[in-house]
Amino acid sequence: MTTIKEIAQKSGYSSATVSRLLNNDPNLSITADTKNKILEIANKLGYWKDHQEKEIKPTIALLYRTNHKEQLQDEYFASLKQALVETVKQESMKMKTFYNAADLIENASLFQGFIGVGAAPIENAELVKLHGVLPNGVFVDTNPAPELFDSIRPNLTLTVKNAIDLFIKNGYESIGFIGGVGPKHDHIQENDPRSVAFAEYMKVRGKDDSNMFVLGPFSVENGYKLGKEVIKKCKNNLPDAFLIASDTLAVGVLQAFNEENINVPKDTAILSINNSNVVKYVSPPLSSYNINQQEMIDLALTMLTNLIIQPDRAHIDVNMNTNLVVRKSFIPKAE
Repeated sequence: MTTIKEIAQKSGYSSATVSRLLNNDPNLSITADTKNKILEIANKLGYWKDHQEKEIKPTIALLYRTNHKEQLQDEYFASLKQALVETVKQESMKMKTFYNAADLIENASLFQGFIGVGAAPIENAELVKLHGVLPNGVFVDTNPAPELFDSIRPNLTLTVKNAIDLFIKNGYESIGFIGGVGPKHDHIQENDPRSVAFAEYMKVRGKDDSNMFVLGPFSVENGYKLGKEVIKKCKNNLPDAFLIASDTLAVGVLQAFNEENINVPKDTAILSINNSNVVKYVSPPLSSYNINQQEMIDLALTMLTNLIIQPDRAHIDVNMNTNLVVRKSFIPKAE
């Protein structure tokens, strides 16, 4: 069994310092380099295998990437950030926020790991550099480099399938979809998993997938434009229901529909995804799939601490299920 004394001898620090660090003494004041070296030696000697009941309180960074162009989308990630900040405080951990990868790379030696939040573009070359200096990282809600870092994301594919099944179960024959395009990585446009899942599962259920409107960013403005496109194409023959890929798009779609006196849910029902605070206040209030942000943050921190003490383990990508919050835009029939 690896002892405190062995770690102290190998790291060059006193047994008292090593003991206080590994026992999470809140009054211990040591540099990040010292903490990194002690934890590295503890990992190499297999300390955590012999002391699985131990928990560590690493010093971590938050890589917070938003584009500041779309308030509602930014609010979703701001809420994730706030949940992380509060949880880190409750757990008596230390964390510093960085707004771009370059700054985090420059200061990587100060941290044992990082949490990534936000969907602003990031080049693969930067991710490789980041992994080289700070390999312990977990991205929340996005997964820009699954071969390099862990991630936890909402299970959007299952959410889409659930929405289609629910619409069909409630007697809706024609179902439409409104969505945006996926993020860019190294200037390559990715397909958004919600639109991919919709097209594939509609075919599985033997349904027409021609009423798909997928273009542009996940913004209120683009939702409004897509809503106008829907009206232009099929105002006199609206699908019975729409699944909209995000609340930000749904707010814009509702604006367009309200201007044309399209009654939701009488003329067409709507299901959305995210369950952001704003959906309670639009007209009508949106039925939306809830993404439990606190659970994602809690699991992300668990994954990160696990990665810090097991740096050679395989990277994992965890999908968390969503749950539907029913409001007036779609009310399922009682069973």
